[in-house]
Amino acid sequence: MANTMFTFNEIHQQPAMWRKEMGMLLEKKAEVSAFMHKYLTPDTDVVLTGAGTSAFIGDALCPVMRGMWRNVRSVATTDIVTHAEYLLDKERPLLLISFARSGNSPESVAAVNLANKVCKNVAHVYITCNKNGELAKQAGERRMANGESNILLLLLPEETDDKSLAMTSSFSTMLLTCLMLGHIDTLDKDQEMIEKTAKNAEAVIAEYEDKLKEIASRPFERGVFLGSGALKGIAEECHLKLQELTDGAVVCKFDSFLGFRHGPKAVVNSKSIVVYLMTDQESVQRYERDLVKQVDANNTPVAQIIVIGGKAPELPGVKADLVVKMPYGYAENEHYGIVPFVVVGQLLGYYASLAHGLNPDAPSVSGNIHRVVEGVTIYE
Repeated sequence: MANTMFTFNEIHQQPAMWRKEMGMLLEKKAEVSAFMHKYLTPDTDVVLTGAGTSAFIGDALCPVMRGMWRNVRSVATTDIVTHAEYLLDKERPLLLISFARSGNSPESVAAVNLANKVCKNVAHVYITCNKNGELAKQAGERRMANGESNILLLLLPEETDDKSLAMTSSFSTMLLTCLMLGHIDTLDKDQEMIEKTAKNAEAVIAEYEDKLKEIASRPFERGVFLGSGALKGIAEECHLKLQELTDGAVVCKFDSFLGFRHGPKAVVNSKSIVVYLMTDQESVQRYERDLVKQVDANNTPVAQIIVIGGKAPELPGVKADLVVKMPYGYAENEHYGIVPFVVVGQLLGYYASLAHGLNPDAPSVSGNIHRVVEGVTIYE
């Protein structure tokens, strides 16, 4: 089998990358704060955009960023390319925040160009991992008539430009970067929370990796990931990691706990692994516990159950194969706490890939998927 070290290293380097990115952003704090105060007004339409995994960043962020930015929504570049006139408000100021590992995907570049074409007043934040990518180059080349730039480039640590097909450290570090962007004026005070976030990820790897490896080796054909609020966006990313790293051998779904009852629950059977990403917020968790108990009662035993939370939720009568706890605590209102949850999905996908005899760095035997998407023609 080919070398599988890229994916392994890129998963395990994440806490170090988060600390490194925090330091880099603190160094640029004055510049970043000035840009955000200039272009982010109460009337600004903030659109978080990306393709695939990069789009899921916006999906996870929206529920928490609305507490910081009044008008924020997640719109994939793949939707903007086909429906920019419908999805972008040409009359309101737009701040387009683009997430891109490489910065070279056709949709990433096209979405920026369409925003410039459709909207009268637009500014950009590029959060990208590749200093040589098209978006990074644009940031240095494009200037307004007065010579100023309406583009803020947040270039992440070079190591986050994942070489593996699957995005891991790129996803989590771009996610964390945007969270820090929303707290840019108080970022100095947030260092303790970000350090706790990194320690939680380190603890997940140290305490649960071996068990996740063992679970991934068991036979299952379907994967379900459920989360509420921001954790639904993390569940969305986790479902893709397991599916793409097994080259579709494990077909996956994601949903909210409440939404899962409305039809999607039909997918659960004895060949399913179900992963519950649970909040510590009691007003929300009571709904989550009800769903977990209902799935357990209405189905023949599923193949595996994994529960993830800041603390172990009480699930009387439900036997989980693994309960992953964040030892340094998790509070949804701290925002940063959502980030380490994704590590569980990444590790599960990595070891399931190996269990299926695949190379996690390049799992697509058929060549259906690529590190940078191919085959997209952008039409004028």
